[in-house]
Amino acid sequence: MKRTLPLMLATLSLLMMSGCSHSQNAIPVAYGPYLGQMLPGSTAEIFASGIVNTKENREVGGMFAADMNEFYFTRRPLGEKSSSNELVVLEFKNNQWRESIAKQGVNSASISPDGKTFYLGTQYMERTNAGLSEPKSLGAPFKDIDIMGLSGSSNGTLYFDTFTEKLDAPLRASRLIDGKYEQPKSLGPQFAIGKYNAHPFIAPDESYILWDSRRESGYGTSDLYISFRAEDGTWGPAINMGDKINTTAAENNPSVSPDGKFIFFDRRNGERIYGQKKVDIYWVDAQIIEALRPKP
Repeated sequence: MKRTLPLMLATLSLLMMSGCSHSQNAIPVAYGPYLGQMLPGSTAEIFASGIVNTKENREVGGMFAADMNEFYFTRRPLGEKSSSNELVVLEFKNNQWRESIAKQGVNSASISPDGKTFYLGTQYMERTNAGLSEPKSLGAPFKDIDIMGLSGSSNGTLYFDTFTEKLDAPLRASRLIDGKYEQPKSLGPQFAIGKYNAHPFIAPDESYILWDSRRESGYGTSDLYISFRAEDGTWGPAINMGDKINTTAAENNPSVSPDGKFIFFDRRNGERIYGQKKVDIYWVDAQIIEALRPKP
């Protein structure tokens, strides 16, 4: 026993080291793909608890960048003003995920399919050798639109929502033509049913779109929906993504990992801290997209 105890302790130490480490902010960071997490199945699970999701903050808008070596999300400290929000990035370097702050004061963000542009509502940032540029205006026709969520396709078309007092605005899109964006057009009446049609995620090839919406036929406050694009360019009906994803809580801010394997979204549960409901990022196998795709 005296000879085996040191070996057991050494083995235990190696196992603990292989599972996580700590960044400068004392956040445990894992090794391996997908932040070292066990992969989810067809039912949504919380993503990277203690690494991404923490007790002291609300975490929203989780998304991987194009090379899958960066994971971004917005951290919103509970009880603090929006100016305290942070765009956080976990980068995979030297076989380890390390955390840093990409930008202060960011409410929500999305990344272009090539990973070079970060959209912040009516603004955007570009990736440079020195990091992210300062926010720049998207200009016309977006500058006077109150955008909560925006997503870009591979050809530069921008899909976005619009905040109104009645929460009745449909999702719209604007194509990039000869270097200029055209006047936005509604995607169709199926994107204006209920209230709060928001936070779209467009597939890079524009074959489908995900978003959240509050509808009487839903499971809770807001659910995730999907619509598929037909060969003639029109959008199909809004399809509720079902009880493997949606609950009586509020599901919002969907995205699909660039490898097409997982859907990320955030869920606002009933727990209140500092008078605010806790929000965590979840993930689920993206095979549900093909399961919901209408058959020819």
